[in-house]
Amino acid sequence: MNLESPKISIEKNAKDIFSFLSKVENFEKLMPESIEKFESLDEKSFLFQLKNMPVIKLELKSTVEDAEILLGAKSDKLPFTLKGKIDSTSETSSDVQLFFEGQFNAMMSMMIKSPIQKFIDTLAENIKKI
Repeated sequence: MNLESPKISIEKNAKDIFSFLSKVENFEKLMPESIEKFESLDEKSFLFQLKNMPVIKLELKSTVEDAEILLGAKSDKLPFTLKGKIDSTSETSSDVQLFFEGQFNAMMSMMIKSPIQKFIDTLAENIKKI
């Protein structure tokens, strides 16, 4: 299952956005209002729980300086990645887009597609507020 957020234009340079997103504790500021739990586990991983959802653990898998952040699930039960792509549009602005990619059976995909789409859309919108 592949999902993507709308491309969000932000009045910040790519370096500042990359710096913010590469610190996993900052993801707490991007979470939807339905967040029930958020905990930094170490400098590369965190866990969170949204209302009526299981606890999800993510870790920073890789980065491309000022251009890309790749987070991945720490559990093999729900294998997925969340990629943030940052495109510099000028010295003072950038576009950011999030991409979710997961391997789920058809039934699971039907159940989680809408909530995950809403989740990544909310994360992208909240990046504007940083």
